[in-house]
Amino acid sequence: MHSYKEFGLSEKEYEKILEILHREPNQIELGMFSVMWSEHCSYKHTRPLLKKFPTTGKRVIQGPGENAGVVDIGDGLVVVFKMESHNHPSAVEPFQGAATGIGGIVRDIFAMNARPVALLDSLRFGNLKNPRTKYLFSGVVSGISHYGNCIGVPTVAGEVYFNDCYDDNPLVNVMCVGIAKKEEIKFSKAAESGSSVILVGSSTGRDGIHGASFASENLTELSEKKRPSVQIGDPFMEKLLIEACLEAGKLDCVLAIQDLGAAGLTSACSEVASKGNRGIEIDLSLVPQRESEMTPYEIVLSESQERMLLIVKPGCEERIQKIFEKWDLNASKIGVITDDGLFTVKMKGQIVAQIPAKALTDQVPIVELNSKEWGNPNNLNFEQPKDLQEVFFKLLSNENICSKRYVYERYDHRVGTNTVVLPGADASVLRIKGSKKAIAVTTDCNSFYCFLDPYEGAKNAVCEAARNLVVTGAEPIGITDCLNLANPDDPKIAYQLEKVVQGIADAAKYLQIPVVSGNVSLYNESPQRKIYPTPVIGMVGLIEDLSDLCTAGFKNPQDLIILLGNSNCEENACEYTRYIFGIESGKPPIVNLELEKKLHKTCLRLIKEKIINSAHDLSEGGLAIALAESCIMGNLGVICDLKNIVRQDFALFGEAQSRIIVSLSQEKAQSFWKIVQQEQIPATVIGKVVEHDFVIKINEDEVIHTTVDQIKEIYYHSLEKLVSQ
Repeated sequence: MHSYKEFGLSEKEYEKILEILHREPNQIELGMFSVMWSEHCSYKHTRPLLKKFPTTGKRVIQGPGENAGVVDIGDGLVVVFKMESHNHPSAVEPFQGAATGIGGIVRDIFAMNARPVALLDSLRFGNLKNPRTKYLFSGVVSGISHYGNCIGVPTVAGEVYFNDCYDDNPLVNVMCVGIAKKEEIKFSKAAESGSSVILVGSSTGRDGIHGASFASENLTELSEKKRPSVQIGDPFMEKLLIEACLEAGKLDCVLAIQDLGAAGLTSACSEVASKGNRGIEIDLSLVPQRESEMTPYEIVLSESQERMLLIVKPGCEERIQKIFEKWDLNASKIGVITDDGLFTVKMKGQIVAQIPAKALTDQVPIVELNSKEWGNPNNLNFEQPKDLQEVFFKLLSNENICSKRYVYERYDHRVGTNTVVLPGADASVLRIKGSKKAIAVTTDCNSFYCFLDPYEGAKNAVCEAARNLVVTGAEPIGITDCLNLANPDDPKIAYQLEKVVQGIADAAKYLQIPVVSGNVSLYNESPQRKIYPTPVIGMVGLIEDLSDLCTAGFKNPQDLIILLGNSNCEENACEYTRYIFGIESGKPPIVNLELEKKLHKTCLRLIKEKIINSAHDLSEGGLAIALAESCIMGNLGVICDLKNIVRQDFALFGEAQSRIIVSLSQEKAQSFWKIVQQEQIPATVIGKVVEHDFVIKINEDEVIHTTVDQIKEIYYHSLEKLVSQ
């Protein structure tokens, strides 16, 4: 008999199991508790904290607690979306780790009977001079492109950042967005006793056993030996599964659908029973197996990919089996929904495990956080460099600022023919076929800000994601998140965790954007280093009429360029201070939520009333980089003259928040100023659009003078050069 400690269970947790069962658990039951009570499945460190998030709103059909969140977009349609992590698997097996991350998040979407229409990824890697970082980077990007391209779901947006803190723990966060008819949404609640439990999709193998537990521990040198905990994906099987499940999901006799992800049959069966206040009985000998002589322990804990659980009305089994036969997939009745509240596992008719279903899903002992406040020194004393043009070129070539075209060109971002705004913009935009509507999607997080101040950094992540949607003309309608942190048993990390949750909650409440789904990934550390707190925000926005779409590129020579929003030149920590001077301290930019909200409202109004020709959010690299990006995207230049500036470097590269640069024709200027006055938002004319040159003056002093062709060359090719060095 294995010790409970070998299963990663604490003494307190084992005592709770004895209390629940009134007996000693057997090895299979211990394994089931181990995966379901792991951090990855149970959220035992974060359940109380996550209650701070606003999760309801006029559009919310389904908030957290389901496979994915569901938000109403009108005309009988809903958008379904969720973000998850596959960090630990990607650290030891980058290709399969990233590929199966894509497979898993896609299943969360079509489990709700929604067709997946877009993928996004938020990736973090270590120092690109490190050969292992290049290996992980190449493997992860290849895994995402392979799986996404094969299943025919476009990868339309995302982000890639590099920092030494991710040397040992890369972060692979993936988001999927789907569209469904409101009346066709399916949930994972098995509420009718006597219903059949049908396992569909791929056969079950030994891959991925204890993957959930593996994802809930620190990475060490032993992690390499846990490669069997990384599942193996088959995207062609997943494509068939998408089509078969969407066809079956249209039938009224399909009562519930649940993805088999982390913890496999153990989680899928316990969750559908628990949510419906029912029990479930399955016989493992009825599970299609692709390997011989699998034990009950292996079958019930396998995390083999491309499998789903369907709960079906009695008498409809044959109809379901015919659909899956047509798609050349397994569909095997493995059990029934019962009234007794127990999860009963049999093998050839003999009971091998029996646990109350709710014990696995709801009764994990919550871990109380022991947090200790800590901060970083506010040290930003340095002289302004003499040659600001050289600094500009360096920042433009910085791997955290330059174009990620080298990555996203490996993804198919046009499949499905819905992608209107391609990767590389503030947000990607997808049309909703058969309507005037479109959705905008983005992922955002500046983890450097979160390291310096987790509360302000998390607030900033929500605001920047919202700004990225607003500048396209989209109203933000929902958030999904992925909270990536190190070991929460460390009081400093517990403090970070509490603060990032509070920051997201406060910003989401103030901006009235509900959090409808999400994921927590903890223990992202090694004996050498801990990751920065990285609360990635995925956000979806609605454009009611695609003709209102706005893009970031400048459109016409002689158009005015106006800085809308915050007019202060704040001397805060930013990519300029970090990258040019190597200073990893200071205070990050602070977001004024009232100003941020007014900025969103004003920008959306200017777009809807067709006043402005372009809009672009200011983020990493500040004003100079934002201007360069709008020039590159529009293939036009600028002449700008900034006035009353004290520190020229922070005017160019500082990252004060709540700022958008817009361009408009001279004829629309009067209408523009009228709206800005009504909305009481600061706005400053800073220059005009020209043909080829890129010129920035400060108090009449020319500090940058180059051409759009030159900045294009640096911006587009720097990442490729860094990777191939």
